[in-house]
Amino acid sequence: MKRATLSQSRLAELLKKFSSVRIAVVGDYFLDKYLDLEPSMEETSVETGRPAHQVVDIRTFPGCAGTVVSNLTALGVKTLHAIGFRGDDGEGYDLEKRLHALGCHTEHLHAVGDRHTPTYLKPRDCNDASLAGEHDRYDTKNRTSTSTATEYLLLQSLAAVVGQVDALMIMDQVEEPNCGVVTDTVRQEIIRLAALHPRVVFWADSRRRIHDFRQVIIKPNQFEVMGREFPMPGEEIELQALLAAARGLREKAGAPVVITRGALGMLVSDPQWTEVPGFQVTGETDPTGAGDSASAGMVTSLCAGADLAEAAVVANLVASVTIEQLATTGVARPDQLPGRLELWLQQQSNKESRS
Repeated sequence: MKRATLSQSRLAELLKKFSSVRIAVVGDYFLDKYLDLEPSMEETSVETGRPAHQVVDIRTFPGCAGTVVSNLTALGVKTLHAIGFRGDDGEGYDLEKRLHALGCHTEHLHAVGDRHTPTYLKPRDCNDASLAGEHDRYDTKNRTSTSTATEYLLLQSLAAVVGQVDALMIMDQVEEPNCGVVTDTVRQEIIRLAALHPRVVFWADSRRRIHDFRQVIIKPNQFEVMGREFPMPGEEIELQALLAAARGLREKAGAPVVITRGALGMLVSDPQWTEVPGFQVTGETDPTGAGDSASAGMVTSLCAGADLAEAAVVANLVASVTIEQLATTGVARPDQLPGRLELWLQQQSNKESRS
C-alpha cells in the first residue's frame, strides 16, 4: 500500500492559499461552558448541608461545529459561514457572540424558540490544569424532533450559501435521530446539492449516521467502518481487515472516504488507498476536539489544492498541536505546522531505519 508523505515546499504552497479559502460549516453548534471552581472557597449549604462549589470564572467557547469554526479561524481561512440553529436563550447569545469574535458570519445560525442551545457545562478545579481537574460534565441537548419550519430555514440557508463557498462541512453531532440540524430531510438536500456543485468540497462527519451519506467525502473512524459501536479501550482494527471493509464503504458512498485510526493516523481512498501515518505525541494529551481540528486542517488543505493524502498529513499535524492543549479546545496556527512536519518526517525516517 502507498504511504503518504509531504515536503516542506509543498506545505508552504498550501499554507499560502489558506487565506483565500471560503467555508460554510453546517451542523450542530454547541456552547462549551467552563465553570472554574476554587476548592478553598467551598461552602456548605445551610438548607441542605451539601457542598456549594464556588465559581470564580466562566469561560465559553463554540463547541462541536463551533470547534471546527475555531480551528478554521486559527488556520487563517478567509470567510466562514455558520449554518444551523441555536436556542433563543442566554447560551445562544453567548454562542453567537463567540462566533462573531471569530469572524464567522451568523445570519444563517437561526434563533429558534422551541430549541435549547446545546451546551456542555464543564465544572473544573481552577488550580489543576490537567485532565484530573475536570468534574462531571452536564449536557443540555434537544431530545425532540427538529420542526419542519426549522428544517425549511436550514434548506433556505444551504441554497443561499453553497454557491459562495469552496467547501461545505457537515458536522452531524447529535446522536438522537432528527433532533439536531442534520435531519433526514437536510441530509437529502445536502446530497442533492453535492451533485449540483461538483467544484465545492462536501465533507461529512457524523457521530451516528456516517453510513447514510452519499456523494460527499465522509470521515468515519476505524470502528464505524467495521460497524463496531462499542470498541474496547486501546483496541485497533487490523489494517487488512479495515481496508477490505473500507473498499465496500467507498463503493456504497460513491465518494472518497477518510478513515481515522487514532494514533496510527489515517487511511484515505482516492486516487488510491493510501496509509497516512499519525504524528507520535509524548506527554499528557487531551483528545477533546482532535477530530474536529483534523477535519478543519484537511478541508482547508483540499480547498488549497491538496490531494486527499496530502490533506490528511496536514490534518494529522494540526491535530498533533491541538491535543497538547489541556483543559481547553485547542487550535493550531499555520506557523506551527512546518516544525511539526519536520518532526513527523523524522519520525517516519526513524521507522524506516528500524524496519
